[in-house]
Amino acid sequence: MVRPVRAIVIAVLLLLVVFASAWSSLALWYRFPLPEFGRQASAILFGLFGASVVVALFGKRRFRAVLAFAVAFVLVLVWWSTIEPPANGAWAPDVARQVTGEFDGDLLTLTNVRDFEWRSATDFTERWTTRSYDLNKLKSVDMFMSYWSGPTIAHVIMSFGFDDGRYLAWSIEVRRLSGGSFSPLADLFKSSPLVILAADERDVIGLRSNFRGEDVQIYRLRASPAAARLLLREYVSDANALAATPVFYNSLTTNCTTTIIKMMRVAGDAVPTDWRLVVNGYLPEYAYDRGALDISVPLSQLRSAAHIAARAHEDGLSPIFSQAIRVGVSSPQGAL
Repeated sequence: MVRPVRAIVIAVLLLLVVFASAWSSLALWYRFPLPEFGRQASAILFGLFGASVVVALFGKRRFRAVLAFAVAFVLVLVWWSTIEPPANGAWAPDVARQVTGEFDGDLLTLTNVRDFEWRSATDFTERWTTRSYDLNKLKSVDMFMSYWSGPTIAHVIMSFGFDDGRYLAWSIEVRRLSGGSFSPLADLFKSSPLVILAADERDVIGLRSNFRGEDVQIYRLRASPAAARLLLREYVSDANALAATPVFYNSLTTNCTTTIIKMMRVAGDAVPTDWRLVVNGYLPEYAYDRGALDISVPLSQLRSAAHIAARAHEDGLSPIFSQAIRVGVSSPQGAL
């Protein structure tokens, strides 16, 4: 019985060492405060150290090797815990400002609402505005899925519609430095802060559909007035908190989907754990199964009508863009 137990222990230790070595090497590569050569050398050396410990697991000095590795890994974790997200930086213009909001009863006033005029993906007129919204006039909540890398991964944007025809879209994004780019792997390792944007749909949706060439789809949600108002208040609360205390974006744990889920749970909506909350391209199926979409028609029909590209290009980001992209998109019974 001793040998099987020893084999299991060694196997578990091997997996732990391999995982910890890989994670530490990547952390050193992306975040160690040295020039590129120094970061590369540090990552390689830690990886080689981990490989030597794996070999030692099958020898007589496995205990010493594991102890030495544990000490090294703890030192990496201590260093890692000291890395804080920057409050200021040379941010890309489209994520340069963090929206904040104030409530006076049911009247919401937002500062730094983005309303860029886009002529291409890189040519734009920058405009940040202050706007007020009466939550008693909130009438709809819609979910936009912007597919930028195949059918499994999408960027999720929630939009709140008011009875005066205005729509307020919320996008949770990576706060990139000017000239920087989005990297799902790098953003697992404290590379960029999080930013919450409130924007006009012609801006944040039109950019993706008309200039970035993403497959943008719209799904109209069933939500009670009380739930919609609570969710909007949670967006504002999280935006204010983020303005006060920056948080790192993380491709797995703190992204556009996970943050929305947290908000919905705080607002009182049960969001059962599901693999589609990670592989978020399948969120429409998840929402349909939970009855959050129009279940009076097949999901395939909702999917077909959800694509806004043709309508968005035909409209050309006019003042009635929000109305134009919703033509033919059904709303669920019981929606606001």
